Amino acid sequence: MRDTLGKTPIWQAIANALRDDLADGRYVPGDKLPTEAEMAERFGVNRHTVRHGIAALVEEGLIRTRRGSGAFVAATPTDYAIGKRVRFHENLIAAGRRPAKKVLQIDSRIATTGEAQALRIAQGAPVCAYHGLSLADGQPVAVVESVFPAEHLHGIDDALRLHTSITEALKTVGISDYTRASTRLTAVRASATQALHLHVAEGDPLLKSTSVNVDETGLPIEYGRTWFAGDRVTLTLET
Repeated sequence: MRDTLGKTPIWQAIANALRDDLADGRYVPGDKLPTEAEMAERFGVNRHTVRHGIAALVEEGLIRTRRGSGAFVAATPTDYAIGKRVRFHENLIAAGRRPAKKVLQIDSRIATTGEAQALRIAQGAPVCAYHGLSLADGQPVAVVESVFPAEHLHGIDDALRLHTSITEALKTVGISDYTRASTRLTAVRASATQALHLHVAEGDPLLKSTSVNVDETGLPIEYGRTWFAGDRVTLTLET
């Protein structure tokens, strides 16, 4: 609404200015907007007025706010297919996104009870654990932990350090193809570490996928856990 003099309310002018910024490409999906204090200084108003303008764009679906993190340009969630064959790079490319991965850690240790059961190896057998961050168009979308049976996949640790793609790393150690044997989906809250990697607030909702991949003989070769940022990925189940 306009005031009695026909002037645009300040909060609406701020919303219009931010809308123009988005249209001009000043900010792209996933970008964090300046803080309320910075925008208040830019527009010469108080933070309450800025908050009012941002709320209008939130209602339009152009901006999303995250408790303790700030305001971000809303991104269209990436469709991520889960079926017999799940390949991160292929899924992202099919969705029109640019895939990338960042290795956080690769270490050797003994299997936990749950990992041993999933991989069908002896409890305490050696495994290689891969920790990584998956990105779409430069924006983090998932934290990944994959565990591999070290004795069955000799050299997998070196292969994972050489290749950013798990599929390529598995080819290096003799696994030419693999398929998904099981997937379990649950809703969880982001831990402090996950929140840091995904640029969300601690306690924000995540989608957790727990899976087992097998080789052509049906032998488990990967036990994986992936924590997807809940507002950035739409998981689709393929039959």
